[in-house]
Amino acid sequence: MITLSLLHPVKQIPAQVWKFENESVIRIGRATDNNVILYSAVVSRHHVELRRVGANWEIVNLGTNGTYLDGKRITQVPLTDGAVIRLARSGPNIKIRLGSENSDDPPTTGLVSDRTVGQPASDLPQAPTEITRGRQDGDPDSPDAATKIHRSPAPGGVIPVPPHLQLPDPPT
Repeated sequence: MITLSLLHPVKQIPAQVWKFENESVIRIGRATDNNVILYSAVVSRHHVELRRVGANWEIVNLGTNGTYLDGKRITQVPLTDGAVIRLARSGPNIKIRLGSENSDDPPTTGLVSDRTVGQPASDLPQAPTEITRGRQDGDPDSPDAATKIHRSPAPGGVIPVPPHLQLPDPPT
């Protein structure tokens, strides 16, 4: 088993966790055909691959902005248990655990989505389908009019845009 944990950018605790039991290649990037999809401007569509090589794993950078291990840009290196990779110089950190049920990270209420890939997403909390923000003054074309954000529930394995990358509310 291999477990990937997306680390919170400040607290360095798991924000989301993916477990893979039988895959020989795990792809990470922005494109929807990846096993792990991360929406970040610095993450390439196909950023990195984790490949099983016999009983071991290696990491292969595919991203334009690079992949970093211990602060050094890598192209292809063997993985060790507990390694933390960074996608791009300022991108997300992912902790990699190798082996069976070996998570030493304490569960964090409200931040962790811990599920095995392939598990139905029906048990995950659902995002609101519509949020209204801004001032409602009756003129839909006014710059101060309410902004409606339509959201559909995020499919399993998709991470919403982190708060530090979201656009600010329009000025009032």
